[in-house]
This record gives sequence, structure tokens and C-alpha cells, in this order.
Amino acid sequence: MEPLLDIAGNTITNVDPLVEFCVSHRRLFVLTGAGISTASGISDYRDHLGEWKQQQPMGYRDFVGSAAMRQRYWARSLVGWRRFVNAQPNAAHHALCELEQAGHISCLVTQNVDDLHRRAGHQRVVDLHGRLASVLCLDCGSRFARSAVQMQLVLRNPHFQHVTAPHAPDGDAHLPERHFVDFVVPGCAACGGILKPDVVFYGESVPGERVAEAYAALLEADAMLVIGSSLMVFSGYRFVRRALEQGKRVAAINLGRTRADGDLHLKLAAPCVPVLRELRAALGLP
Repeated sequence: MEPLLDIAGNTITNVDPLVEFCVSHRRLFVLTGAGISTASGISDYRDHLGEWKQQQPMGYRDFVGSAAMRQRYWARSLVGWRRFVNAQPNAAHHALCELEQAGHISCLVTQNVDDLHRRAGHQRVVDLHGRLASVLCLDCGSRFARSAVQMQLVLRNPHFQHVTAPHAPDGDAHLPERHFVDFVVPGCAACGGILKPDVVFYGESVPGERVAEAYAALLEADAMLVIGSSLMVFSGYRFVRRALEQGKRVAAINLGRTRADGDLHLKLAAPCVPVLRELRAALGLP
């Protein structure tokens, strides 16, 4: 296991401080980000300094306001979906599931759209940004399985079946611009309207009921644990602020800088998988 660093940048040799945190605060409110899914082969967005590794993801206004941008999104998604849909929960997802079963986690809120927490068996999950496995019609509100939309994308663009490209976060792929010009985007099967993945795009607001559910869960919790998130996006950072307002302690496991570094009571700068494995073992879980 790589050396761990605490919040002050000092090297520590084990996860004892995190074990003590979990034992002292029995009911944890957990917030996860892209860093927990990198071990499953899903790329993250930000580097160790919290900066974008590439250009910002698709914006909501760009998607709804431009047919060309929708061509770009769905062409890249057709290619990237193959890898994304085959990603499997990793040891960190399973460890959190076991922590929930043992009563250490009262609620888990995830910024990820990969559904890996649920697939690992986690019960109380708030998908803050939605799930990529669902597609929404912006005109009539119908919802469709992403797998069904994938079939339509391939039927209308058969020349894409064997196109490959480097993968990008959340089912995206880095395709040259020339691939978008003639790409055919299917409409809603019910009304012919605009289809959008049922996830929160950059610049789009998180549905209020999800935020309210997460706030209610945080109020019930004893402390907050952030895992694999830089907290640079306010949709996640808001919960740290609320926890501090309630006088709760906040810990984090994240390789790089977070927006809340100055407010954290404990931080381990390390990959999620080895830390959660050791935490599980230290707590005596099977």
C-alpha cells in the first residue's frame, strides 16, 4: 500500500486515525466522487490539484440549444458506452457495502452516474447526479433504458459499430470532430422529442428532492466522510458546508487537493481501494 498522508501532509503508516473516526462516529454520511470508480476503469475529471484534466464536460445549455452538440455527445457516447456499461464494482464499492451492512453508514450520496454502489449491493444510495443507464425525453418526460437507446444509435449509425477511441469520464470517448457531421441522433420513441441522458449536466441544477433527501440524511448522521471527490463542484461541497454548520466533523479520503481542505478534521491522501480495504479489516468485517 502507498504511504498515507494526513491533512497536514505528514506520512502516517496505517488507517488508525480513520478507524478511530468511524468508531467515534457510528452513523456516517458518506459522499463519493469519481475517485472511487477509477479502479473500475472509469476515468475521473480532475488532477491532484483539482483542475480539469481535459476540457469541461458537456454543458446543459450547449446540449439543449444545439443539434450539433447533441450529435457530438451521442456519437461519443455510442463509442464510450461499451466500456462504461461493462465496468464492475471494485473493492472500495464492496467495502462500503459491508460498512453499511455493519451499521457504520447511515446514507451514501454519490456524485457518480455509474450505478456501481447499487450494483455492489449498497441499499441507501442517493444518486445526486442521476444514472447514465437511464435516458429522458425533454419534451414528453418519457424514460428509456440506455441499452435500448444504444441499439437505436447503432441501427441509425451502423458504421460506428467498430469505431474505437480513447475513453473519457462517464461513458464519453475522445472522437475526432469529423465523426459528428453525419451522425444520426434518434428521437424519443414516444413523441420524437429530444433525448438526454438522465443525469445532471455541467451547469444544470440538481433536482431539489435529491438535495432535500441528502440533507435529511445528513441531519441524522454523526459525521461525514468524503471519498474520492475533490469537492470542486458545489453540488457536493454544499454537504460539507452543511455538516460544519451542524457542528459535525468531516473526514476525507482523496488523492489530491479538495475544496474543503481547510475545513477537514481528517484527510488521507491515498487511493480509495487500499484505504477502504484496510478500514474494513481493522473494523473486523469479513
